[in-house]
Amino acid sequence: MDAFETFTVLINDEEQYSIWPTDLDVPAGWRPVGVTGTQEQCVAHIDEVWTDIRPKSLRDALATA
Repeated sequence: MDAFETFTVLINDEEQYSIWPTDLDVPAGWRPVGVTGTQEQCVAHIDEVWTDIRPKSLRDALATA
């Protein structure tokens, strides 16, 4: 079992998601999306909302090509 019990969902400028222990400071370049819970709950949220895992810059480049 993980040493941490509560996690928060983070997103970066490339709209990539991650989870991070709520007991630790959020790393530079990431910001919380407002979802916290167990590891399983946070991963389930990411699975639901992150349907296109390509970085934002790639999606934008392909949209303008």
